[in-house]
Amino acid sequence: MAYLLALDQGTTSSRAIVFDLEGRPVALAQEPFEQHFPKPGWVEHDPVEIWHTQLATARAALDQAGIGAGEVAALGITNQRETVVLWERASGRPVSRAIVWQDRRTAAMTDALRREGHEAEVRERTGLVLDPYFSASKLAWLLEDPGLRRRAEAGELAFGTIDTWLVWNLTGGKVHATDPSNASRTLLFNLNTGDWDDELLALFKIPRALLPEVLPSSGSFGATEPELLGGSVPIRGVLGDQQAALFGQACFEAGMAKNTYGTGAFLVMHTGEVPRFGEGVLTTVAWQLEGGPLQYAQEGSIFVAGAAVQWLRDGLGLIRESAEIEALAASVASSEGVYFVPALTGLGSPYWDPYARGLLIGLTRGTGRAHVARATLEAIALQTLDAVRAMEASGVHLQALRVDGGAAANDLLLQIQADLLGRAVERPEVTETTALGAATVAAVGAGLLDLETLRRAWKAARRFEPEGDPEELARLIAGWHKAVARARAWAEGAEA
Repeated sequence: MAYLLALDQGTTSSRAIVFDLEGRPVALAQEPFEQHFPKPGWVEHDPVEIWHTQLATARAALDQAGIGAGEVAALGITNQRETVVLWERASGRPVSRAIVWQDRRTAAMTDALRREGHEAEVRERTGLVLDPYFSASKLAWLLEDPGLRRRAEAGELAFGTIDTWLVWNLTGGKVHATDPSNASRTLLFNLNTGDWDDELLALFKIPRALLPEVLPSSGSFGATEPELLGGSVPIRGVLGDQQAALFGQACFEAGMAKNTYGTGAFLVMHTGEVPRFGEGVLTTVAWQLEGGPLQYAQEGSIFVAGAAVQWLRDGLGLIRESAEIEALAASVASSEGVYFVPALTGLGSPYWDPYARGLLIGLTRGTGRAHVARATLEAIALQTLDAVRAMEASGVHLQALRVDGGAAANDLLLQIQADLLGRAVERPEVTETTALGAATVAAVGAGLLDLETLRRAWKAARRFEPEGDPEELARLIAGWHKAVARARAWAEGAEA
């Protein structure tokens, strides 16, 4: 029997999952790695530790499944996006720690580029905004070292996001490549041409000699060195983590979307073969299958979702365990005019307001714990509604929302979400959607599966149909926007 191996390289741990060709998980291994915070706002990883933990989990998952490398038909990679690694081509040794997507050290650089008037040009070419979140300014910061710049221009160094770093190590340095989903998160990739953009490279002063080749997300990325896994395994798929979840949820048509309810929430909607630009949401590449055109998506980042429930637990002591919130919130029929704007770290899509702050409003003497709990679940769903409306303004309309992440286990949250959207919300049988996406895009790359087979194989464990009263929902949404307006710009001009 043939199996698929997914390497799921995340921000705090490396995981490996073995799937069968029906998409069922067979074995899973996970290892955490160290987070480095050398200065305020700086976040770093050791690329060698990432590689070692990822290799260890791959070996452990194969052992747990009781299979050898010869039984693995294809390997797929999914990864934390935007994180930057720079290494020596000759030795494969990193020249510094990896600069993580959360790192803010280049804020002054991106602010300066914005003041110089480059925002519109960058947005048009990349679908992104000028922000330290993305890779280009991190790489530019490393190249401010004159020695590294000289070596980069001489072709002695290689740059990659984490997928590229793993492919390089898995193939023994034979393949230096990325895929369009990861390339489109660098601020250096042109959405329209499907290639690195010379004007953006000039803007960030980055030599083209550093860059990996951009290959289709499903296709050949070489094969693993035989000694690593006990035999050579073909690498047939690469996708950034959010795009992998979209693929794993079988969102193959324009208007299909997934939302991952974790600490924050990541909403991604497939928009077809033409890039669509919504106000306050990012435009990105979803994937490219071998021989096919680029597929595009819009992405909304909601900073606080499950973290709002954690705050009720740890900050206010309203609940002992996060799972208690569903029963508590369900004990009242409505939040009775109470709103919680969970701008605990500012507001993300579609507002992008770093100065917004958390707000609890509409309290009366009759307000109790249950009303605050329900308002918290409503806030998670209302933030998602705002991001969906921003996406739909570009002309692609949501068909259905497929969900994953820890908070997707909350039935009341998903019912509230369906009511607000006026669209069905579907929770899948297989919740390991990110790793599943990596495994199945590799299976497509190996010619083992096709999109139609994957579409039929996706199964909902439960489907939530909209059933709320339209007038009540309209009042809830209008009140939410009044509350958001009061929360916005609260800390502007003050110490953040």
